Amino acid sequence: MTGLIPSTDGGARARLTRLVTDTLASPHSKRAYSQALDEFFDWVQGKGSFSKALVMAYKSWLETKGLAPATINVRLAAVRKLAEEASDNGFLTGDIAAAIGRVKGAKRLGVRIGNWLDIRQTEKLLSLPDLGTLKGKRDRACLAMLVGCGLRRSEVVGLTIKHVQQRQQRWAVVDLIGKHGRIRTVPMPGWAKAALDDWTTAAGITQGPLFRAVYKGGTIGGPAPMTAQALYYIVAEYAAQLDLPLGPHDLRRTFGKLAHQGGSPLEQIQLSYGHASLTTTERYLGVRMDFADAPCDRLGLQPSSVRR
Repeated sequence: MTGLIPSTDGGARARLTRLVTDTLASPHSKRAYSQALDEFFDWVQGKGSFSKALVMAYKSWLETKGLAPATINVRLAAVRKLAEEASDNGFLTGDIAAAIGRVKGAKRLGVRIGNWLDIRQTEKLLSLPDLGTLKGKRDRACLAMLVGCGLRRSEVVGLTIKHVQQRQQRWAVVDLIGKHGRIRTVPMPGWAKAALDDWTTAAGITQGPLFRAVYKGGTIGGPAPMTAQALYYIVAEYAAQLDLPLGPHDLRRTFGKLAHQGGSPLEQIQLSYGHASLTTTERYLGVRMDFADAPCDRLGLQPSSVRR
């Protein structure tokens, strides 16, 4: 891309990527945008100057790969952000940046509601870690924070001792900085606090990050926190034992599902999640579809060939 994105200069590519990632607060967003721009830089070689037409062609290419709309939209968002920052830093004219900013994302048809566990499955999951080991104690505490508080995996690994405080005579995660810099306080169930205490007491953690690496032989890693990817592998390990497709975000969704089924108001679930609007929480939980009393249960049909 003439004058802006060289086809071979890795140093220039890295500088352009930093123009974008330096404006982002979330480590997850930094990683996602960096990966998206790497792919864009690889695709764009020899295809002309940075323009709306070029970005539209890139969007069409992404759609031919059969990617989910959400995936396509993250990649386009990274490219639009690149145009914005390039313009602000004098590498691209404002009219071209504005035109690229008008490239629309891929349409989402319907709502993906993902996976979640029922009460029995959740209790089984929480019982799987071996509490005779430090790793097992840590893993149970991690799972407890995902399910018991509905936290994102990046939020769990970012927790410190100072986050766990009492409010109105109950334990909570206090002043947690979540997505888009939103600050919230999340109540904690007693069983999750007990799992945390079991882990921190055994590991001798009295300050700093709550969750840290546990090496073979049972030694604790240094003061650095465990990574979000490590937490993903922890969930995958126990999900495999349940023979279920499950990730950390599914446990966050399980929190909301079980809370809603237990009678918690959606407004309170929204506050725990840190969603900006109640509509987001409703979409996230798929509460408009009643799986316990679904339309298919009211058809009144009992074909003899399939009757059980």
